[in-house]
Amino acid sequence: QVQLVESGGGLVQPGGSLRLSCAASGSIFKVYAMGWYRQAPGKQRELVATMTSSGSTNYASSVKGRFTISRDNAKNTVYLQMNSLKPEDTAVYYCNADLTPIGGEVPYNYWGQGTQVAVSS
Repeated sequence: QVQLVESGGGLVQPGGSLRLSCAASGSIFKVYAMGWYRQAPGKQRELVATMTSSGSTNYASSVKGRFTISRDNAKNTVYLQMNSLKPEDTAVYYCNADLTPIGGEVPYNYWGQGTQVAVSS
């Protein structure tokens, strides 16, 4: 059984910062790309940032220069440091990972349960 568990969401004022964490746990053989997506009310889920196991990153243009993704491969954990937050960053943030479970032969895609981020004064 594999789980992605997010933490770190909350309410913050515009211009503030939050740090999200997501730990992959369970019977894991290998983790490949990990990343963050978000879904605002009435909108489709969108990519925020991803990072490969070798460290290559990809960011949505709307968060470049404000958000930073990082990961600890030894802990199968990915982080999202969010600075200069804006009201339009308000959304449920979901962790995503491509990984091969123990006993598996190919990578599967997994999602976390989501964590709410609200930016408001």
